[in-house]
Amino acid sequence: MSVLLWIVTASLIGGALSVMCAALFALNARTHWVNALVSYAIGALLGAVFLEILPEAIKLSTNITVLSATILGGILLFFTLEKLLIWRHCHHDHCEAHEPHEAKVTEHGAHGRSGSMIMVGDTFHNFVDGIIIAAAFLTDIQLGIVTSLAIIAHEIPQEVGDFMILLHSGYSKAQALLLNLVSSLATLVGGVLAYYALQSMQGIVPILLALAAASMIYVAVADLIPGLHKRTALRDTVEQVVLIALGISSIFFVNLAVGAT
Repeated sequence: MSVLLWIVTASLIGGALSVMCAALFALNARTHWVNALVSYAIGALLGAVFLEILPEAIKLSTNITVLSATILGGILLFFTLEKLLIWRHCHHDHCEAHEPHEAKVTEHGAHGRSGSMIMVGDTFHNFVDGIIIAAAFLTDIQLGIVTSLAIIAHEIPQEVGDFMILLHSGYSKAQALLLNLVSSLATLVGGVLAYYALQSMQGIVPILLALAAASMIYVAVADLIPGLHKRTALRDTVEQVVLIALGISSIFFVNLAVGAT
């Protein structure tokens, strides 16, 4: 199978799978499932970063210092973008702290974020995911598969939150599902455009991989992990640690399985 076909398949299946799973969770209101999935997604994201993406980026890079600086700059960039998003949705006299994806699922308040703005942000996010997927597959098929799985893992809890906000904003279940599916096509657009653009720009692939790593680290550490601290019971903590380890292990074993084929 060609690299382009891998990118198209991963983008389409990944986008549709995450949206359909999110719809299943949201419509059945199985909050505990989503909470568990958040922990698993953290492990999958961190596993993909430290077991696959960063080692590959280091191998391709001619300057490790620049690569490290790109990761630091990327984390600062995503922090700044998120702060701007929070500021954009603040009320004139009151501004609520940005809640992680887990909290979005368990609370019905949209915190002033309209359904249309959610879709704009989600579409842009999906477009960037497509670029990350393309960069990974252009580097190595194995890296592409692992990266795609990690992206799907963290997209599901995010899509559940978006789904709930759309419903709260007055959209019907069918409309919310359709909007999320259309938005997921941005992953395909980003992937295909990146495939053709990066063919002649292989030198920037390590930088893109570093930015992908920064994005995943930021989502895991800044957006998802704080939500886990809201559940302080010993049983919850043990469950979270086990699921994070399971997420890391799944990336490790997928890596082994793909490498053996």
